Amino acid sequence: MNYTLSAQARTTKRAKDERIANRVPAVMYGHGIPSTSFSIGRSEFNKLLQLAGYSSLIDLSLGTNSPVKVLIKEVQVDPLSMAPAHVDFYQVRMDEELTAHVPLKFTGESRAVKEDGGTLVKSLDTIEVRCLPGNLPHEIEISLTTLATFDDAVTVAHLALPAGVVAVTDGTLTIATVARPFTEEELKKMESSEAADVTTIKTEGEEKKAAGEAKKAEETAAEEAAKK
Repeated sequence: MNYTLSAQARTTKRAKDERIANRVPAVMYGHGIPSTSFSIGRSEFNKLLQLAGYSSLIDLSLGTNSPVKVLIKEVQVDPLSMAPAHVDFYQVRMDEELTAHVPLKFTGESRAVKEDGGTLVKSLDTIEVRCLPGNLPHEIEISLTTLATFDDAVTVAHLALPAGVVAVTDGTLTIATVARPFTEEELKKMESSEAADVTTIKTEGEEKKAAGEAKKAEETAAEEAAKK
């Protein structure tokens, strides 16, 4: 899919003025490329971020200049509104390899989950890859059907990567497994442990209360003795 974004030169240095105009301050930089500041439409960028994410090439047009290929590198958000406050774009060279984090898309269903009552455990939701910009995948699919038993696991090394794409993330890292369901005995132990924790907390609270009352009584007795 082809993603596009239009930008315009900033008319003010104050980020507040850009936000009032419903625009987001941004900067673009790259290897051997001088940084350029500009602003982008807030609503336009929000839609683009949902579709393209951080792993899709974008044709960015600044004013009347010809579009350049960029990736969304970083998005700073307002801590209160969580709206984009500043965006960093990385301008790529199509003949130069890059590294990027690509999201994982889980498909299918594990037999160990469906038939044996296990719980799917996902340890990673993205991996880092290296490739030419033209080979960068938007996402990488993983079939959960290979998780047939509780002993099975999907690791980074199991991924079927597109041609020209190499995983930078350690191949031995686990992406997904299926945890066994708790037995009745384990559930009873957990219930007993929780009950014991509650009792312990209650006992500690009662001890603190008693100690406080005893201390108060001692202070009262000392005050009365002093009066005599």
